[in-house]
Amino acid sequence: MSIRKWYLVHKWTSLICTAFLLMLCITGLPLIFHEEIEHLSGVVEAPPMPEDTPYASLDKVAEAAHKQRPGDVIRFMFWEQDEHPHVTLVSMAESMDAPPDAGKVVLIDSRTAKVLDEPPPDRGFMYVMLKLHVDMFAGLPGMLFLGFMGLLFAVAIVSGIVLYHPFMRRLDFGTIRREKQARLKWLDVHNLLGVATLVWALVVGLTGTINTLSQIVIFIWQSDQMAEMIAPYKGLPAPKNLGSLQASMETAQQAIPDMHPSFVAFPGSMFSSPHHYTVFMKGNTPVTSRLLKPALVDAQTTKLTDAREVPWYVKTLLLSQPLHFGDYGGLPLKIIWTLLDLITIVVLGSGLYLWLQRRKQTDKRISELEQKHAAMAGGKP
Repeated sequence: MSIRKWYLVHKWTSLICTAFLLMLCITGLPLIFHEEIEHLSGVVEAPPMPEDTPYASLDKVAEAAHKQRPGDVIRFMFWEQDEHPHVTLVSMAESMDAPPDAGKVVLIDSRTAKVLDEPPPDRGFMYVMLKLHVDMFAGLPGMLFLGFMGLLFAVAIVSGIVLYHPFMRRLDFGTIRREKQARLKWLDVHNLLGVATLVWALVVGLTGTINTLSQIVIFIWQSDQMAEMIAPYKGLPAPKNLGSLQASMETAQQAIPDMHPSFVAFPGSMFSSPHHYTVFMKGNTPVTSRLLKPALVDAQTTKLTDAREVPWYVKTLLLSQPLHFGDYGGLPLKIIWTLLDLITIVVLGSGLYLWLQRRKQTDKRISELEQKHAAMAGGKP
């Protein structure tokens, strides 16, 4: 492909995605520090107790949640030990098939089974930032659209790399021509910062695109592996009486002893079947803590039905999430992610500025040619 064609690819892919990428970079900044912002906002935490204080039975935790919201059903229980130690978060709704955003979360002390808080639905600043970043308040179509913008961004990066080599043949790497006009100085800044951040930008752009496919990936997993695991229960009526949740959790822990619970999907919920508690276990390292392994436990007998590694496409999705937000390496990595995000904003903004300046110069040249042509036409006898 000729340099001119590469230039056109870079120009139009950049122009189409720039406005949306700027929005994603800006909304992504507070999301990098969502844990710290939550703590500053006064989230209720479990009171201090001796480290060896035993955890209460999950059956008592479920009972406390039902007393708090007697008309609702429990869909999920999950734990975030790094963010909320010794707290069980219970997601409840009016029915199992209620929309995801219609649920309520009850915070329960994992040791005493006492309700700590029932925070109102988050509709504040962080909620708006998250929704804009994930789907622009447009649901799955919005997610897929932003995923397409991520692909265009990746193409813009690759085409920019191709163009950078011939552009820099006569200049030393990192040269910024300060003595030249503003447009050339910004062109040098745009190229230098773009090359300096290209690996990070490519990783974040591609992982962001993968994340937009989360609902599709979940549907494929449900239709594939999940359907195979629950096949023996096909056609059977849903149980009316459920067995012990605590016993089901112990069954899952015995089946996968080298991992610990991340969350439990209750029978009939999105990640389970009408016949099972699905206990999702996670690893103990920064990387493996992002990978989940489901254990299906019969909700009546509390016996293990199946436990398997998730397929490669689910692992790809799970690993893309921490790479996208940089939240697997503590505060230092978050600061690095923030700096790279700010630099990317400069790259995108400078690219838009260069296009506008070039368009102004083109319009000026066209206007001068039109005036010259009109003058020549007027001078004819």
